[in-house]
Amino acid sequence: MQVRIRRAKTAPDSHNCKWVPDLTVRHARLNDFDVMTKVSVKTKVVAKSTARVIRPKSPGVRADSLAALAYRAIRNQILRGDLPVGVSLSRRKLAAELHISVPPVMEALQQLESEGLVESKPRVGTRVRIPTRLDVENRSLLREALEMQAARLFAERATAAEKKELLYQGRQVDQLYAAYEADRPNRDFLFAVQTDHMNLHLRIAECARCPVLRDAIEKEQVLVFNWLYETAVKRPTLAADYHTRLTRALATGTPAAAAEAMQQHIRHGLREVLDGLSQLAATNTGWRQG
Repeated sequence: MQVRIRRAKTAPDSHNCKWVPDLTVRHARLNDFDVMTKVSVKTKVVAKSTARVIRPKSPGVRADSLAALAYRAIRNQILRGDLPVGVSLSRRKLAAELHISVPPVMEALQQLESEGLVESKPRVGTRVRIPTRLDVENRSLLREALEMQAARLFAERATAAEKKELLYQGRQVDQLYAAYEADRPNRDFLFAVQTDHMNLHLRIAECARCPVLRDAIEKEQVLVFNWLYETAVKRPTLAADYHTRLTRALATGTPAAAAEAMQQHIRHGLREVLDGLSQLAATNTGWRQG
């Protein structure tokens, strides 16, 4: 897949989207890149996202630099599955695909390595990092600690309007995943769906009214790594009301019940992720000169 970097112009409306039978095009601005997604859907789904689009921070590079744009492009390709875990990365090839010089790509790869998304060996090469069992277990525990507290505070502090909004978002995410499972469109569509999924979880933290907690969830990238793990192992289909059940528990339950629902939500499918990544690690070397 060839990606051409270009600086974003005035952002189109990325929060309203509409799916109709047969062929529909969704235009969304994601992480400073325009994504055109074609998808065939059997039933009409109208979705309106109220959460803001995630623009992850990359503290190691200037936000408007070529290195930052390369960082986002490579990172998105990893999350989309275009650069799967274990695949070797060539700096020259990436630079050619992005139509930039090699130094910004090197800087982007260094930032991604510091975040744990890629790894390198001197005189050997660079590859998309294959997470270890300990990586997954530790990040899952960290995610539980942060998001269970966010769920508890959401149940205590969110307004009635915010709880109603979250219920809507939960149904919307379930509908989008169902649309993907029905026809298995291209990776850009799944990327957009997973972005909405991350926005749902960040919205919970925002409505918890604890900025430090919300920032910690984004800074530690627990949602990003969850996305990476699921993309890597192609986790089985979710229940049709998977996110609806979670948001209902947060919107209508006690703080304790909300925290428990979030814990169950996070732990679901963890065994499949661990087994799948273990198999990848056993069969993949993926090293070569970059």
